[in-house]
Amino acid sequence: MRNALAFAALLASMSSLATPCPDWSSAQATHELTALQAQLATWDDAYHNQGRSLIADELYDQARVRLSQWQTCLGQAQQAPDAALAGASTELPHPIAQTGLRKLDEAGIGQWLAGRTDAWIQPKVDGVAVTLVYRQGHLRQAISRGDGRSGQAWTARARELPAIPQQLPQPLNAILQGELYWRLDSHQQARDGSAGARGKVAGLMARQTISVEEAAGIGLFVWDWPDGPADMQERLAGLQRLGLQDSHTYSRPVENLAQAAEWRQHWYRSALPFASDGVVLRQGQRPAGERWQAEPPHWAVAWKYPASQALAVVQRVKFNIGRTGRINPVLELQPVLLDDRRISRVALGSLQRWQELDIRPGDQVAICLSGLTIPRLDQVIWRSQQRAEVDVPHAEDYHALSCWRSTPSCQQQFQARLNWLASKQGLNLPGVGPGTWRTLLAGERLHGLLDWLEFDNEQLQQLPGVGARRATQLQHAFAQAQQRSLQQWLQALGAPPGLNLRADDDWTTLQSRSHAEWLRQPGVSQKSAERLLAFFSHPEVQQLATQLQRAGVEGFQRRDTPPHG
Repeated sequence: MRNALAFAALLASMSSLATPCPDWSSAQATHELTALQAQLATWDDAYHNQGRSLIADELYDQARVRLSQWQTCLGQAQQAPDAALAGASTELPHPIAQTGLRKLDEAGIGQWLAGRTDAWIQPKVDGVAVTLVYRQGHLRQAISRGDGRSGQAWTARARELPAIPQQLPQPLNAILQGELYWRLDSHQQARDGSAGARGKVAGLMARQTISVEEAAGIGLFVWDWPDGPADMQERLAGLQRLGLQDSHTYSRPVENLAQAAEWRQHWYRSALPFASDGVVLRQGQRPAGERWQAEPPHWAVAWKYPASQALAVVQRVKFNIGRTGRINPVLELQPVLLDDRRISRVALGSLQRWQELDIRPGDQVAICLSGLTIPRLDQVIWRSQQRAEVDVPHAEDYHALSCWRSTPSCQQQFQARLNWLASKQGLNLPGVGPGTWRTLLAGERLHGLLDWLEFDNEQLQQLPGVGARRATQLQHAFAQAQQRSLQQWLQALGAPPGLNLRADDDWTTLQSRSHAEWLRQPGVSQKSAERLLAFFSHPEVQQLATQLQRAGVEGFQRRDTPPHG
């Protein structure tokens, strides 16, 4: 639930990757915290008073924790979000407080279970909490959770919901606490996520009117009977007799962590009629309801499922430039945990997407996993009020025919060209990889793409970290490059795809072809002809061909020049 209990409990669960304190001036700190508090208040008002969920619940919880951490960093008093219902038209006290839950990790659950008997586990149903008050078996009040001490009057709406008994089979005075959930068909949490189920119910409970079909779509999971039987089995059996079947169906005794983990995985991957965001472990015997407080108790805890989204703070925006000149923005993040993985960066895919989103350092973004492995940006959740400057490369400066030489603005694309050239897709040079090129570049001996062809053993040994043995290995690999075919060399240099060489083709023939002659080649389209003509006529490419001629590479020799050696 969105209240002080939930965000306080999350502090411990997020401690494994503590958020560093932001490096802000006093004025900026005040500005940023005020803006985030205002955003949280907007989300609270929409959720509690308008029935609209503007942000996923797990992201909201993380944003609330982030605010708390920042307040601690900056020495400001932490303000619990207990004013979320300030605009509600009617507010009622709970006859017995709704307690909330501490969120523990696997180790914490093991410690909680150690030495306990009479422990039970249930799915943590993802809905909206409600207190139901019965007098002589008749429904008298329905109260939303609110802050655990008081909530909105939901009695009128509760009378429209078939899942809530208006009269119990027995004339009991009873207080029931549970979750109103949206009914789902064969919902698998691991596969389907939350499916917006909680927001759906919250929205319907806040509306002025709902249809019969919508009312029938809301279910009730009673997770406790504070003034009911002291024994858990008796409570579950009693709820079943009252027609409240879910808690009996989905409550199981557990003796140890292994059993708890087994049930957690079972419910995470099994078809259920509701969304759930974890499991709840309860002590069967617990204090009498009148002693409960609106704070997490010692006798019940939650073990949440892996988050499907994480709220991450952007530290830096980096622009990677590939061999073909494509610019891929990458967000470097304050590390977050997602499905037990440490995520510290996410690629955006294109410069255009970054320009559309305008993400800057200090912004907070939602990250998910695509295909369970690849981090993916979902959306921008909150923007830093002070927009940081970002050094953005000019897209027009980078393309398939740029950066054939090592210059300050071309370091990334130039190294990408070298990496491709030595790779299996290029010349397949044994023992030559990105580290090799970094060494040569650091020695300031490599300025053009093929300068390495002219290095001798003595020059290689003068490079930092290159001894006699490594120099011999490199010289042997470079010599193998001279034996590669024309087709391999053209591919290594980045010739446009679709180039099919004939047996008698050589460099002289290829670079002399006109646009019309390229079009007459099998499988060459208008666009391909333009790319091939641009490649073979480019001055830098022709200069590289001259170097290959001097090196004696077959296929680049002039027709009147005998092969090297």
